[in-house]
Amino acid sequence: MSAEHAIHVIDTAFQRDHFDAAYLLASGGRGAFIDCGTSHALPRLLAAVESAGLGVDAIDWLILTHVHLDHAGGAGALMQRLPNARLLVHPRGAPHMIDPARLVAGATAVYGEEEMARSYGDIVPVAAERVVVAGDGHRLSLGGRELLCIDTPGHARHHLCVWDAASGSWFTGDTFGLSYRELDSALGAFVVPTTSPVQFEPDALHASIQRLMAQSPEAMYLTHYGRVQDTPRLAADLHAQIDAMTAIARACDGRADRHRALVAALGELYLERARAHGCRLDDAGVLRVLGMDIELNAQGLECWLDSDRARPA
Repeated sequence: MSAEHAIHVIDTAFQRDHFDAAYLLASGGRGAFIDCGTSHALPRLLAAVESAGLGVDAIDWLILTHVHLDHAGGAGALMQRLPNARLLVHPRGAPHMIDPARLVAGATAVYGEEEMARSYGDIVPVAAERVVVAGDGHRLSLGGRELLCIDTPGHARHHLCVWDAASGSWFTGDTFGLSYRELDSALGAFVVPTTSPVQFEPDALHASIQRLMAQSPEAMYLTHYGRVQDTPRLAADLHAQIDAMTAIARACDGRADRHRALVAALGELYLERARAHGCRLDDAGVLRVLGMDIELNAQGLECWLDSDRARPA
């Protein structure tokens, strides 16, 4: 765990090291988590509170960027250990935190009960009276430190990002893509958009990224993974890749082997960009790091193709 601007980066150990981050902000003797990972991360989250010199009774907020389980699966379990905290979440996400049955059923249908237990652990509800909905422009104060929440659809329709003026940074969840330290080079961070089933909307994601950049941020804190700078370059990379990915999806649509073709074409897109970026890993290493995300991006693009086709002209 590291801290800059009293922002503690916590590796939740979901799937592998340095893949999934939660954050603890400290200010004026108070604390707030932004995202929390799964219930398996609970010991690490509580250790971060102690390391920051706080008690669990000093944590005022658990702020969720969205309710996908790698970000929010442990919310109910964590809230049980934080007696004074309230949970802040997008209006579309709040019902799923109060009653996670649909979230659990949907994920179990995809992963199966054994994998759900292994990867996500217990998923328990949060009492409705402890849930605060954060509409676009919602502001809160953490020990005098002002935080702003804005609506940022594109990856999911229930996604918000959090602006921290004290550090000049956004906590971006999945809106500003993913960037793994294994893919850094002398040019800096390497970034890839993340679609994820089932609500990828490229036009909305373009607009959300533009809105984040309107603040001229010094840095972005990504769930996957950590703090990145050089934000104008990364934003341009994201915009270019979103367009390239949707073009690939349309080119693959109608094929009997659509999913396989999408996975192959996305892999080649990211490999080409990784080579140009000077990534230290060979092609096999890059594909190993990005393998899960390539699969999810292919699924997200397929959902987008199918929903886009279903819309009236």
